[in-house]
Amino acid sequence: MARLADYFVLVAFGPHPRGSGEGQGQILQRFPEKDWEDNPFPQGIELFCQPSGWQLCPERNPPTFFVAVLTDINSERHYCACLTFWEPVEPSQEITHVEDATEREEEEDEGGQTHLLPAAPAPSAQLFAPKTLVLVSRLDHAEVFRNSLGLIYAIHVEGLNVCLENVIGNLLTCTVPLAGGSQRTISLGAGDRQVIQTPLADSLPVSRCSVALLFRQLGITNVLSLFCAALTEHKVLFLSRSYQRLADACRGLLALLFPLRYSFTYVPILPAQLLEVLSTPTPFIIGVNAAFQAETQELLDVIVADLDGGTVSIPECVHIPPLPEPLQSQTHSVLSMVLDPELELADLAFPPPTTSTSSLKMQDKELRAVFLRLFAQLLQGYRWCLHVVRIHPEPVIRFHKAAFLGQRGLVEDDFLMKVLEGMAFAGFVSERGVPYRPTDLFDELVAHEVARIRADENCPQRVLHHVQELAEQLYKNENPYPAVAMHKVQRPGESSHLRRAPRPFPRLDEGTVQWIVDQAAAKMQGAPPAVKAEKRTTVPSGPPMTAILERGSGLHVNSARRLEVVRNCISYVFEGKMLEAKKLLPAVLRALKGRAARRCLAQELHLHVQQNRAVLDHQQFDFVVRMMNCCLQDCTSLDEHGIAAALLPLVTAFCRVSAGMPQVSFPATSWLHPADLLFWLLQKLSPGVTQFAYSCVQEHVVWSTPQFWEAMFYGDVQTHIRALYLEPTEDRAPTQEVGEAPSQEDERSALDVASEQRRLWPTLSREKQQELVQKEESTVFSQAIHYANRMSYLLLPLDSSKSRLLRERAGLGDLESASNSLVTNSMAGSVAESYDTESGFEDAETCDVAGAVVRFINRFVDKVCTESGVTSDHLKGLHVMVPDIVQMHIETLEAVQRESRRLPPIQKPKLLRPRLLPGEECVLDGLRVYLLPDGREEGAGGSAGGPALLPAEGAVFLTTYRVIFTGMPTDPLVGEQVVVRSFPVAALTKEKRISVQTPVDQLLQDGLQLRSCTFQLLKMAFDEEVGSDSAELFRKQLHKLRYPPDVRATFAFTLGSAHTPGRPPRVTKDKGPSLRTLSRNLVKNAKKTIGRQHVTRKKYNPPSWEHRGQPPPEDQEDEISVSEELEPSTLTPSSALKPSDRMTMSSLVERACCRDYQRLGLGTLSSSLSRAKSEPFRISPVNRMYAICRSYPGLLIVPQSVQDNALQRVSRCYRQNRFPVVCWRSGRSKAVLLRSGGLHGKGVVGLFKAQNAPSPGQSQADSSSLEQEKYLQAVVSSMPRYADALGRNTLSGFSSAHMGSHGKWGSVRTSGRSSGLGADVGSRLAGRDALAPPQANGGPPDPGFLRPQRAALYILGDKAQLKGVRPDPLQQWELVPIEVFEARQVKASFKKLLKACVPGCPAVEPSPVSFLRSLEDSEWLIQIHKLLQVSVLVVELLDSGSSVLVGLEDGWDITTQVVSLVQLLSDPFYRTLEGFRLLVEKEWLSFGHRFSHRGAHTLAGQSSGFTPVFLQFLDCVHQVHLQFPMEFEFSQFYLKFLGYHHVSRRFRTFLLDSDYERIELGLLYEEKGERRGQLPCRSVWEYVDRLSKRTPVFYNYMYAPEDTEVLRPYSNVSNLKVWDFYTEETLAEGPPYDWELAQGPPEPPEEERSDGGAPQSRRRVVWPCYDSCPRTQPDAISRLLEELQRLETELGRPTERWKDTWDRVKAAQRLEGRPDGRGTPSSLLMSTAPHHRRSLGVYLQEGPVGSTLSLSLDSDQSSGSTASGSRQAARRSTSTLYSQFQTAESENRSYEGTLYKKGAFMKPWKARWFVLDKTKHQLRYYDHRVDTDCKGIIDLAEVEAVAPGTPTMGAPKTVDEKAFFDVKTTRRVYNFCAQDVPSAQQWVDRIQSCLSDA
Repeated sequence: MARLADYFVLVAFGPHPRGSGEGQGQILQRFPEKDWEDNPFPQGIELFCQPSGWQLCPERNPPTFFVAVLTDINSERHYCACLTFWEPVEPSQEITHVEDATEREEEEDEGGQTHLLPAAPAPSAQLFAPKTLVLVSRLDHAEVFRNSLGLIYAIHVEGLNVCLENVIGNLLTCTVPLAGGSQRTISLGAGDRQVIQTPLADSLPVSRCSVALLFRQLGITNVLSLFCAALTEHKVLFLSRSYQRLADACRGLLALLFPLRYSFTYVPILPAQLLEVLSTPTPFIIGVNAAFQAETQELLDVIVADLDGGTVSIPECVHIPPLPEPLQSQTHSVLSMVLDPELELADLAFPPPTTSTSSLKMQDKELRAVFLRLFAQLLQGYRWCLHVVRIHPEPVIRFHKAAFLGQRGLVEDDFLMKVLEGMAFAGFVSERGVPYRPTDLFDELVAHEVARIRADENCPQRVLHHVQELAEQLYKNENPYPAVAMHKVQRPGESSHLRRAPRPFPRLDEGTVQWIVDQAAAKMQGAPPAVKAEKRTTVPSGPPMTAILERGSGLHVNSARRLEVVRNCISYVFEGKMLEAKKLLPAVLRALKGRAARRCLAQELHLHVQQNRAVLDHQQFDFVVRMMNCCLQDCTSLDEHGIAAALLPLVTAFCRVSAGMPQVSFPATSWLHPADLLFWLLQKLSPGVTQFAYSCVQEHVVWSTPQFWEAMFYGDVQTHIRALYLEPTEDRAPTQEVGEAPSQEDERSALDVASEQRRLWPTLSREKQQELVQKEESTVFSQAIHYANRMSYLLLPLDSSKSRLLRERAGLGDLESASNSLVTNSMAGSVAESYDTESGFEDAETCDVAGAVVRFINRFVDKVCTESGVTSDHLKGLHVMVPDIVQMHIETLEAVQRESRRLPPIQKPKLLRPRLLPGEECVLDGLRVYLLPDGREEGAGGSAGGPALLPAEGAVFLTTYRVIFTGMPTDPLVGEQVVVRSFPVAALTKEKRISVQTPVDQLLQDGLQLRSCTFQLLKMAFDEEVGSDSAELFRKQLHKLRYPPDVRATFAFTLGSAHTPGRPPRVTKDKGPSLRTLSRNLVKNAKKTIGRQHVTRKKYNPPSWEHRGQPPPEDQEDEISVSEELEPSTLTPSSALKPSDRMTMSSLVERACCRDYQRLGLGTLSSSLSRAKSEPFRISPVNRMYAICRSYPGLLIVPQSVQDNALQRVSRCYRQNRFPVVCWRSGRSKAVLLRSGGLHGKGVVGLFKAQNAPSPGQSQADSSSLEQEKYLQAVVSSMPRYADALGRNTLSGFSSAHMGSHGKWGSVRTSGRSSGLGADVGSRLAGRDALAPPQANGGPPDPGFLRPQRAALYILGDKAQLKGVRPDPLQQWELVPIEVFEARQVKASFKKLLKACVPGCPAVEPSPVSFLRSLEDSEWLIQIHKLLQVSVLVVELLDSGSSVLVGLEDGWDITTQVVSLVQLLSDPFYRTLEGFRLLVEKEWLSFGHRFSHRGAHTLAGQSSGFTPVFLQFLDCVHQVHLQFPMEFEFSQFYLKFLGYHHVSRRFRTFLLDSDYERIELGLLYEEKGERRGQLPCRSVWEYVDRLSKRTPVFYNYMYAPEDTEVLRPYSNVSNLKVWDFYTEETLAEGPPYDWELAQGPPEPPEEERSDGGAPQSRRRVVWPCYDSCPRTQPDAISRLLEELQRLETELGRPTERWKDTWDRVKAAQRLEGRPDGRGTPSSLLMSTAPHHRRSLGVYLQEGPVGSTLSLSLDSDQSSGSTASGSRQAARRSTSTLYSQFQTAESENRSYEGTLYKKGAFMKPWKARWFVLDKTKHQLRYYDHRVDTDCKGIIDLAEVEAVAPGTPTMGAPKTVDEKAFFDVKTTRRVYNFCAQDVPSAQQWVDRIQSCLSDA
């Protein structure tokens, strides 16, 4: 029985002591006045009576009622029922209050405060003060409290003739039963009657309607969020204007948490004065009046639920983990069925007439039933994970969290992990883990109903039925007697509060009330105490747990076959069949990824220990350790599957003995007590040394996790405690270790034993009880000693001087720095520390290791012994023992380590030496490493199948050129495949240290991860034999080679040179000035010249409109020049050139640029006096000394009308002085393409921004701008179609006000996402008002949409720079601002691309989607799209006749990309091998792309990092190549080759940043005579030429160009492909771009077997990712060419070059067609292919505008197309099948072949096709074999002699000297060179035989 009410309190309004505007509560009276002994009076009750503050009201409010909850220091809740009513204020009180308020306002005004309090009402107005009746109780009977307080208020208001003292006295003396389902009728003596019912089960919460109301206010999703938040210990705040609602919501949320109890701050109604409580760091559930919502806005980590608005707001920083699926979705659907039953019927065609909805109280119970089911599903089987640590005197229960999560399959689930770690669950375990106690509904549900819940999952009606059953039980618990609930209580009248009360609430007589209370207390003392007989039983455990969701374990589903393999392998090991075991080991290691196989291994090893085979030989020991390591490798720190627990006894059982000692058998039970076993071993085996397996399996995080050791300890203690109480017969059953198979079902569990003992405990005598307590304590104590030993075994490293192991382990390192947080309630925390210091370890050299281990073990001992109730004396004893145990173990390990060093080393595979290039030297010999998978080997045992090539075991070599790994797969089943992975040192972009596990021994080793920009990644773990010094040396050498101090130290320079890197080579004095010395002089002159840039100026007058656009008159000086005198350093006529300058000039003329300019007809090199005025452009030598612009070439194309001295001033307007120069001219439209750097602020931008004419007193910069304007005018004037044009000719045909109209350049703005061009580009390129339809593929509409009146010149500039520019309508050029990416964005994008293509670590679930997502995030393809888009725009403009100036950034990155792409798309010449080389030399090398800076070639560029501008250009070319495969002479391999070698630094071509720097180093004009003999190629072009002669690898067989073809590729991202250069690799030979290395020795045919076996098939397996597919499976044409070469060699004929054969076949193919159009299928193919090709890339125009391209398939108009050419050729064709083998001439050819012939004086050697004709007695020569036009004839009649010759300047370098011969005629001497000596001898013999025959 308990008191219904503890205290009755009367609280009234009183003035605030500090004179504030608000009042405060004052307790007028309280009953009883003395505190109860068992329940003191709660403090602060007056705050909770008026939570919003005590304030006066101008009107009388109706009475209010709510129940506040106070929690005392003992966590007991006090329910304060408050009934508040209002009474008129007494005049004195009112005046005081008003005065206080007025005074405060005055003070605030004086203080300058701006905010005012509400003005105090006038004294004449009537005010009302609140008064509260409070009932304080520990019982929660809210309705009874409401009725009782209402009765007291009614008696007072209605003036009933009832003594209030009697009523209150009766209320305070009323007692009610606590629980048990009884009912009690009470009366307070006022003619009233109330029935109180107590719940059946005290443990079930009483919710009334609160849960249903909560769901109605917030909805399902919000309540589930709050439920998860409360369980995972977040802060929850409720807001409402109703206090009763706040109390109900908090009550409802707590009811949902059952069976867990909320143990944090719980305040359903928080007073305003205590709002700072909301800032507490601990979790809480609090309710606050919505009036204070503003104060809650700043709370960053509080979840706020607004009950009135129905919202829940969760801050961004708060993550609420959801329920695990499928429970989340199941719970949601069941809740919706309960709350909205009509939802299921809403779609029915014939719904039932009515649906019975539950009452609110019933619905409340149904909702609670859903959550009860949820907890039963979540915690099902929890009792199987309880550890009984002590039974007497009180049960101590611990929960094995890891095992629970592992068996439920919820290790990764954030929600359950947090719930199990929370305080509520700890209370649940201590309360409900007790095995012998009263049970309730939840115990029954979790033990017996789980199977039903699982079976009903898919049947909603059955689920609903079960919910209703549970709801009935919950309802019955709260209302055991529903029919009897009849109350009779007097209530006040309807508007009684408005009537003027006769008097205030009276002061009650304390004596009367106290007398009634004392009388009742006296009666209670006489009566016997009512003890409720609790029905205690053994709590049922229920069925064993199952996974919450049966998930397949993915790749590692363990079949019975795999388990069989594990068993067989272990049997072989213990039977000594090592060879058999070795074969099975890789399969076993793979199988051990699965949980079942790991359990199987542990069980098998247990069996072998029991069979007395604990001592192993070295091989057996290695095998067992390796398998254990593999098992433990995937164990998390929690060890949720019990694998480490099962292996723990084994690692102290398996051992090996030092050599020479006999094999000793162990006792069968030795494995149970490893500590005793160790001592026994040390005695028996002395002087031999024993090494246990634990010294080899320490590198796993699980051993340093305190939670693992605690769970293991408690499990073992439970086993031994259980054994204490079992009968002797039962005790014979093995006292099993954790992880062993569970015992038979009829055997009692530890919980059953504990339950029985708790039942018997009261019946035992005191002595027996004491004896049992001591036995249990000694059991715990002995286990603590045992575990101290075990922990020292696994925590002390074999070499105790290495403290690295301890520091690196997560657990120990953290524990060292952490406070004593793990020692909860530790009695001996300080004891542990003191014993550490007294142990004498300070002097020992192993102090670091030993001290750390001692502290770790002491903390563990403190925690487990304190929780297990071990006495402090025992604990002190343990602390003394731990240091001694550790020290003794260290001494033992020293001997073990000494012996283990003497063991014979394990035979490791032989290191494979890599093949090196000529001149490549090894810097560091091989370091043994393991090459680990990096996430991109689909072919290496991944999803695509194939063998597991990685991990591989081998060595890493560092050479002057590359980093090379060579090795073999660790999996012996793969076979003897050599794995090679390498990349150039120069390509290294990132080097990172890593710690990884070696694949074989599973040891944690240091490693390196090297990432290269050639898309290779070396992820290596160093072998244990590689010391840290060697690894560090490797890193340092690698860094030194990657970033040399100077470019001369790179491989391209050191290759083939004798001097040491870094020291400049000695220069021998030349008699004549060599080009190298000239280049140095040139640089010196350039340096002198720079700086003398000032020129005197005269005022510039703009030309009149009539003259604008016309060339200057013949007799005038050039209009653009404003110089009065010419500076000799700036412009020197060629006639006045010094001899050294002349040589420089001639060298410049030989450059690629100049050759290309002459091809394009872009002018001649001449002085201003003798200019060919007919040519609009000229080649200017103004920059030959690199004085104007360092990064430009020496010769530049400028308008004919511009004088050289004006260029100096123009250049100042541009960044880096890169002024506009012409780089290409369209042959058809004659439009020119110009390039420059970006504009300076005062350049053309300032020019366009200026509105007024220039004033006379202009600055020098303004004058430069005028020079620039004239320069651009000269460019415009130089174009034929604009030279004589009159009038305004800009593309914008109206005033600048209309420039904002909508754009017509459809492709620019609508071509896919994040277009790089601004929206205003369209307005500048607008042709008409009608928008042409854009193409779906991202291309622009047909060029015909451009308006006939276009600007002569378009200037493409950075949008940011040209912002706000207003075009001048008088100009003939127009600015096109475009938005392009910067170099840093390219760099960032490339980094992401690298990670997408080569992730670095294997993906958890590899899928194409993740790769595509990473690729998209990199934005690489978007940048390619932008480049192609801008280039096509420029191509369109040029094709339509307008010239374009591209001036972006500094003019050497994106500008170079764009102008190169434009020329490639517009000019078919650049799509040939020679043309592409010329394009790269001209635009990239000569025009100064900063290869060294962007490639970070030297130490200076290290910080800038690698920026792949050139690679991006090659990718664009690759995209165009894919769309137009027949337009390119070179293959895709050629692009990859350049992409690889532009970063490799093997060749000098792509070194340095400009021609100026190359001249400074003497690279640009290397003399031919300096290189004699067979030296390595220094130029990539030379290498390509050499290789092209030998193999067609760079040639594209589909090449069939059209001369006039302008390519317009699709640029949308959807049309772009990922370049396979980024993704493919060949592990057989490394990257295939170093041809000498990639082409290894040919494999012998399989028929020729040395063992004489039967010949086998020539078929071979080609592995993806291992073999090079183009090499193993060449295309048909390459195969035929190889076959031809082989046949020629077999026939003894000199082999013909592949190119000659191919050209002959193609020529014959063209001759095959017939006049009537019918031909062989191949001729049809050749004739239709070009049309097919054109359809790939041409934009089709849908609309009336005519296309510039003919789309008719049989059209004959396209000039020079191969189709029309083949028709003409068909008329000349022969009809024989063997036409391709007919000779080109009908005359006799006695002998023919290729010879090199020296040309006339100063002409080079050339290869010609020579024919010896005996009939005509001639030696004729042709350009090539199929040529029909003879180029020259040597009449043999004039030959005087044939003699051996000598090589001369420019002769082929690869040919032997004896292959040269001379033919002397009467006119001259002809110099010849054959391909080799035999063919030279044959030629000489043939010619001489001809001469002798004559």
